Amino acid sequence: MIRTIAIAVFGLAVASAVQAMPLAPIHQPESTITQVREGCGPGRIMAGGVCVSRHQVREARRCARWNGSVCAHWY
Repeated sequence: MIRTIAIAVFGLAVASAVQAMPLAPIHQPESTITQVREGCGPGRIMAGGVCVSRHQVREARRCARWNGSVCAHWY
């Protein structure tokens, strides 16, 4: 008897919760293409808004002193 009452109360709680939840609008994409932020390709990353190779980023970290846009001294 207690089990039947518990199941009935649970069923009523679930039914009232389902009625209270609003339906979320289904997102309709405007195009079939999904834009990806860092779509530079394999072996390349976005640095300062420009796609560069990972090798260039590592080399820039190794530079000890810059002379304009050229490395003057390496570590």
